Order: sequence, then C-alpha cells, then structure tokens
Amino acid sequence: MPEFQTLLLPKDRTLAAPDGSDVRVLLGLKSGGMEQFHLDPGHVSKAVTHRTVEEIWYVLTGEGQMWRKEGQHEEVTELVPGLCLTIPLGTHFQFRANPNSGLSVVAVTIPPWPGEGEAIEVAGQW
Repeated sequence: MPEFQTLLLPKDRTLAAPDGSDVRVLLGLKSGGMEQFHLDPGHVSKAVTHRTVEEIWYVLTGEGQMWRKEGQHEEVTELVPGLCLTIPLGTHFQFRANPNSGLSVVAVTIPPWPGEGEAIEVAGQW
C-alpha cells in the first residue's frame, strides 16, 4: 500500500537554492518533487541550467521577470500571479522580483531534485 504524505507549507525556508532563492521543500514521489521558491523585493537569482531535471513553475504572489534561453531562442517573460511556465532540460534561466514586491512560485521538478551539482551557473541576462 502506498504511504500518503501531507505537509503544511514550512514557515521558514528549508534551504537556499543554487540560484540563491529561498526554498521550502514540499512533497515528492518517485517521478517528481514540489518546492516553493521565494525572492525578496528587488532580488535577482543567479543564472543556471540543470543537468538532469525539468521544471514547471506557477506564480503564487508578487511580480517579476523570468529569462529563459535554449540554443538561439531566448525570451523574457513577465511573472504575475496565475502564470505557469516550463523550464525544459538544458534551458538557461534567471529570474528576478520587482523592487516593490517579493516573488513566490511553486515548482514541480521532474525527476526529483538529485542534490548538489544539479545546477550549473551560466552567464545570465541580469
């Protein structure tokens, strides 16, 4: 029988992501995991790419921008509550919170985050 998991959002960050954002690790299964990422107002993440995982992000609160680049294709997307976006494997990305609002997103990582060394710092937009 599967073991059901239940978790309230942790009050404090669980860890700092390789990109510098605050992370609250949520739940996971064999094929994926879920986290909440947060940047304080005016903060900018480091630009990174992932070795083995892809992500789907959903903006909960705040506003900002997400830069994504894959090969010759790159774009900056305005982040607003309710927006959902993908970060395919190999995509270079960086995000920032607007000066007047923090930014909070929920992300699904597929497969689950393997640990240290997964994110590689790259040249970014900001």
